[in-house]
Amino acid sequence: MIELLVVMAILGVLAAAVMPLGETLVTAQKERDLRQALIEIRGALDEYKRVMDQIGNQPGGSGYPPNLKVLTEGTPDPRWQAKGARLYFLRAIPRDPFASHQLPAEQTWHLRSYASPPDKPAPGADVYDVHSSSKAKALDGSFYAQW
Repeated sequence: MIELLVVMAILGVLAAAVMPLGETLVTAQKERDLRQALIEIRGALDEYKRVMDQIGNQPGGSGYPPNLKVLTEGTPDPRWQAKGARLYFLRAIPRDPFASHQLPAEQTWHLRSYASPPDKPAPGADVYDVHSSSKAKALDGSFYAQW
């Protein structure tokens, strides 16, 4: 009976030691997902800007999309307007892995407009960049919102 209690105690200590490692692995996976989502969205924003500059954006506009949904819902292609062609830049908007799962994917991001300064990103008439809505620190000590 004593041996059984000793074995149970040892297993309890080992389980307690493994729990923080498991939490760290989950956080590391979320960080990888966040990096990939930022790459996808920022790539789509840059591609949208490049295409709008080629086909001619609206006067006074920055050339960036007015919102994230435009990247998935498409924008009319003026080169093929008679056929109703649209330009698509993402199949789906990736979600911020650190945001609430109850929010739609496009609402999980904080947006920065072209007109806002880099040190005080703020939403505006267009979407120039996105960053995480999380106020937490990453495993490397940086803030997710600064990625």
